[in-house]
Amino acid sequence: MNRYRDWFEQAQRDLERAKLDVQYEFWEWASFTSQQAAEKAVKAVLMFHNVSVWGHGISAILRQQEILTIPPDIMTKAQLLDAHYIPARYPNGFPTGKPADYYNAQKAQEALDAASDILRFCEAYFTEPQQAA
Repeated sequence: MNRYRDWFEQAQRDLERAKLDVQYEFWEWASFTSQQAAEKAVKAVLMFHNVSVWGHGISAILRQQEILTIPPDIMTKAQLLDAHYIPARYPNGFPTGKPADYYNAQKAQEALDAASDILRFCEAYFTEPQQAA
């Protein structure tokens, strides 16, 4: 059973959660949750096309596949989000302090915007693969 729809719906839900995190000034969590939303969306669209996906680095996943045409701006946004996967959650991602000390509204909004763009990009690929005649 192909569960791409579950993955994409969770990506959408994660994006909504990231918006709440921005609203309530949990900047580090907004950044991480944005990364999660984009990761799940990319995995969903690849699952839809029966491509097996492993890992958490969005840009690495995009580079390893062959069915999507990745515009440079989408790859840049994936790289931006990849940078939030660990440091947004763990104090040892920085030399001192906690993640909340290193995140702000601008950084969180940038992550949210990047994730929103990646979800829109992925949505365009939810069409049946063309059959060779």
